Amino acid sequence: MPAGVAKVAVLSPHPVVVEGFTAMLSRYHDRVEVIDLPTSFDDLEPDVVLYDVAALADGDGVELDELVKRTASVVLAIERPLRPDLLGRALSRGVDGFFSAAATEEELVAAVESALTGWQAGDPGPDPVVGSSTSEQRSHRLGTDVGLTPREMRILELIAQGLSNDQIAAQEFISINTVKSSIRVAYRKIDVHTRPQAVAWAVRHGVGTDIER
Repeated sequence: MPAGVAKVAVLSPHPVVVEGFTAMLSRYHDRVEVIDLPTSFDDLEPDVVLYDVAALADGDGVELDELVKRTASVVLAIERPLRPDLLGRALSRGVDGFFSAAATEEELVAAVESALTGWQAGDPGPDPVVGSSTSEQRSHRLGTDVGLTPREMRILELIAQGLSNDQIAAQEFISINTVKSSIRVAYRKIDVHTRPQAVAWAVRHGVGTDIER
């Protein structure tokens, strides 16, 4: 293979997804090489793992945790538009970025190549990883830009993860009335009117779980 080619593995519970992404990437053999996910940590690690968030629908997320915490691979989540809660869970577990399952071939390859820049937190300029979303500075700046308080950002994050108002109140040790009031104010600030719209906004802006309370 040519030097500098990105080694990519595709992980999904659905074989048709693996086959589809493999077929698309294989057409860019001068830029991308699709390899199997290693079965042990002694095997060659991919540069990038494309992780289908559908794996979190029925799974416990252990495999994703292993990828994030025990490999050097960049993990990019494949977003499922009808299940933004799954992307929220993937973001909370530390994936490096995400892209839409409906991305074009060129967008997909660009996402892969953007993950190989070597950019680290603290480097000048923005994180170039497509859909990158785990930087505390990015989350704080986003909240400041739209006027959200840290509590409002935190509640939007939990909404994106699929938590109910009662669950948010219990987790954050605040009253249900405080949760509802914060939600109403946050909705006005981000110009949405429904919970699905708020989830979509959070996913679109990569709201993660590293927001200071």
